[in-house]
Amino acid sequence: MMLADLITKSDDKRRAIGAPGRPYMSYGQLRALCHGRTADLFRHGIGANDRVAIVLPNGPEMATSFIASAIGATAAPLNPAYKEAEFEFYLSDLNPKAVIVDADLDSPVREVARRLRFPIIDLVVEAGSPAGQFDLCFGDMPQVDSASAASASDTALVLHTSGTTSRPKLVPLSQSNLCASATHIARTLSLTEEDHCLNVMPLFHIHGLVAAVLASLNAGACVTCTPVFNAMKFFAWMSAVIPNWYTAVPTIHQAVLDRAERNRTVVDGVELRFIRSSSSSLPPQVMLRLEKTFSCPVIESYGMTEAAHQMTSNSLPPGSRKAGSVGVGAGPEVRLMDSGGRFISQGEGEIVIRGPNVTSGYEANPDANNSAFVADPD
Repeated sequence: MMLADLITKSDDKRRAIGAPGRPYMSYGQLRALCHGRTADLFRHGIGANDRVAIVLPNGPEMATSFIASAIGATAAPLNPAYKEAEFEFYLSDLNPKAVIVDADLDSPVREVARRLRFPIIDLVVEAGSPAGQFDLCFGDMPQVDSASAASASDTALVLHTSGTTSRPKLVPLSQSNLCASATHIARTLSLTEEDHCLNVMPLFHIHGLVAAVLASLNAGACVTCTPVFNAMKFFAWMSAVIPNWYTAVPTIHQAVLDRAERNRTVVDGVELRFIRSSSSSLPPQVMLRLEKTFSCPVIESYGMTEAAHQMTSNSLPPGSRKAGSVGVGAGPEVRLMDSGGRFISQGEGEIVIRGPNVTSGYEANPDANNSAFVADPD
């Protein structure tokens, strides 16, 4: 499967992407947008495996620009809060074909991109347009006939991950990696087109990009993308949007709990089917409080960038879930390997994974690859 196929799961009129206080983008509009913006990039020589750095505030345009870029090229979303030195490092490491920047964003990335001679593409949002709708202004960037069409094995997304090294490692994820992970998550959560996710996660990290956005679209469901998480606004968003699930990290869950009682009317007015937690360990007491407060199950999962997010997960009822546990394999195969490189059923060993969602390896980092990737004993 390719990302262009992933957004074909619902009819034209159903809601796809939203934002608090804005008209929703339908699936028909999303498909038309992605087709048009991918073609725009292609006409300017940006196609398969060409990197497009994206520097935008969190929200629906971040989601749709990621999808459109990843369908035809390689998306490289960056934290818009980076300082000049950070942009200098990440852009130099990425060597993008161009940098997409919000036209209204006053950011040091503009000066850094000019200094490094990376073309800047301004992303323009027209007032009153549906959430996620945008145009691209290429300035004096020439039109060229040099781009190639993407395939399932081509890189759709690149993200940096620090892991255990001081220098961030670059993780390339293919179209098929992302589609596999989105499918795994949608299956784990039994997502359908009737579901509606409230995304409060940053869209320059794998968690929000795949678990909230791509998994929802893979199911033909709707996702509402908020600005950066704000505990003071969370319950107003919940009241306005009426989602039936959200996914977040434990610190966000704790912040939600801290304000839940003073927002009891909103809590009682929403019917969440479940709450998802990932990216770090959820304290059992927080899980229990969330379940009691929202009267729904909390599904804890374990993910990493190298696996396009999800590796293991607890189950929805009537399946089992255990506080403090990452659950069972939920997509890729999860095994235990001894020091000799043999699979073992019990004893001391290292957890290893393999599957269609797993990256083929770190880019230009043989030491990290030799350390993290092992020969398949099968």
